[in-house]
Amino acid sequence: MSPILNNPVAKRLLRPAASLVDQRVQRPVSRLRKELDSLRREVKDLDRLRRQVEELRGQEYAVGLLFDRTGRSGPRLPTAAQIDRLVAEVAQVSGVDPKLARRNVTIAFRNVIALEALAVGRLAGSTQNVCGKLATVPLLDPPGAQVLEIGTLYGLFSATLLRMLHRAGIEPELTIVDPLVGTQLQPGGLEGLDPTGTPVRLDVVRANLALGGKAGERARVQVGFSGDPEVRAAVSDREYGVIVIDGDHSAQGVTEDLEWAEEIAAPGAIVVLDDYGDNKWAGVQQGADAYLAGSTRFELVGRVSTSAFLRARA
Repeated sequence: MSPILNNPVAKRLLRPAASLVDQRVQRPVSRLRKELDSLRREVKDLDRLRRQVEELRGQEYAVGLLFDRTGRSGPRLPTAAQIDRLVAEVAQVSGVDPKLARRNVTIAFRNVIALEALAVGRLAGSTQNVCGKLATVPLLDPPGAQVLEIGTLYGLFSATLLRMLHRAGIEPELTIVDPLVGTQLQPGGLEGLDPTGTPVRLDVVRANLALGGKAGERARVQVGFSGDPEVRAAVSDREYGVIVIDGDHSAQGVTEDLEWAEEIAAPGAIVVLDDYGDNKWAGVQQGADAYLAGSTRFELVGRVSTSAFLRARA
């Protein structure tokens, strides 16, 4: 060390300068320590976030098992925008307050998830298509309790509709017409192996109808095609307040089902045309539009998702 630095006078003179130097050195060191402490906290936060993301991914997988498309026609994971649009369509067609429309859409979705989880088979159609029908029919205040479904697949839609009607104070009585040929049948032949792997049979339909309560257990199932004279004779013994047309999706098939519906629809009855506007089944809209352009007691109330709703005039 330099001798001058050992001199007491020099030390007194240099002390302020040394203190200033020390302060200037300590400031960046202190700042650096704070930054290091902040980085350590951020690393801990990132580690905690990483663990949370991993946990959420694990939960997402479990949720996917309940809601994804495996074993059915599509996923049951609607977005908020899709539900908002569906609510708006239901409110417009039914004429009710949007709050009531949202209530029915929400209840319909809950029923779809619950019943499809328990079902033998599946519901046919997208989430918006299925929930739109289920939510709208009760809000249109159909007359009477008689319900006819033409084309049922596994009977699960009817079971769910029975529950929705019951919630609205209607004690429904259900009639189903379907050939039940082992698999879904559409123009051009059989649809092939169903995504569920479940055969379309009467015992399967009955098992699913039981999920609709007493009305499902008492349901009348007429096996055969809706165009068969003996089938029509068997179920034309009453007027129906709700008629769901979901059978032959060709333009001719839809026309023939509408002609029959004219004969058995009660005044004010609601007719649901499934897959109306669905490009996969263009024949539905072609047949319906041509029919409605003629002389008919049916008038188009509106459309929700890919279903058209008609009302029968007196």
